[in-house]
Amino acid sequence: MANNSNSLRDLLIEELKDVYHAENQLLKALPKMAKAAQSEPLKAGFLAHLKQTQTHVQRLEQVFKLLDEPVKGKLCHAMKGLVEEGAEAIADNDASPMRDAQLIGAAQRVEHYEIAAYGTMRTFAKDLGEDKVASILQTTLNEEGDTDKLLTKIASVVNRAALKEEAA
Repeated sequence: MANNSNSLRDLLIEELKDVYHAENQLLKALPKMAKAAQSEPLKAGFLAHLKQTQTHVQRLEQVFKLLDEPVKGKLCHAMKGLVEEGAEAIADNDASPMRDAQLIGAAQRVEHYEIAAYGTMRTFAKDLGEDKVASILQTTLNEEGDTDKLLTKIASVVNRAALKEEAA
């Protein structure tokens, strides 16, 4: 993320724009990942996270308004690359537990990026005395952590299926 910020508030706004774009990229990617998933729990997890991501976008819009800033994204190169990794998993493999395992890996990298971004923004907001903003960002941060844990749980089942397939 390139940055010409002169203050912590400017940095928060830049981060918000970046994450806003990232979440909107996810709104396009998650339906494709759900369609490609063979595992029903994984498919359901991606669809549930799609709904959650719609809420995350709305929360970010609320944060922009609370900070009296225009709702505006800027290209998030990191998310673009992470989404491309998920697309590669779909393109390079037929539907199988192995592809599901690859999709989970791509999805967890997305979650870890989001956890880092929301944690950073929450801390900036807290340090700026923007407690309402910090609280909203913390709610989303908690949900991103929960999604990561759910993916880990699904992975344990998917990975066993991939091992069986590999041994066959």
